[in-house]
Amino acid sequence: MNWKLDEAQQKLPEVIDAIASEPQLIFKQDKLVAAIVEPQLFQAFLAWHQQQKVSSFADAFAELRQLCAEENYILETSARCSDRHIPFAQE
Repeated sequence: MNWKLDEAQQKLPEVIDAIASEPQLIFKQDKLVAAIVEPQLFQAFLAWHQQQKVSSFADAFAELRQLCAEENYILETSARCSDRHIPFAQE
């Protein structure tokens, strides 16, 4: 059901009761400003939204750095040594 913002504020208990049958949409000056849904539907949305996040390589390294810091672990890397020519490197 659709509600005007003022009406939804005045009848909040009714709006909350009505979510059992369908999401309740709240409008302010004909613009959708809120939707009230059942908690289970919202939890399902949050789980779906979390799955949709795409991790980047940078995110993976940030997570690795965070884990190392939490475990007080120092990730040592050896110095790069190469005698091959790297065309984009500054000499």
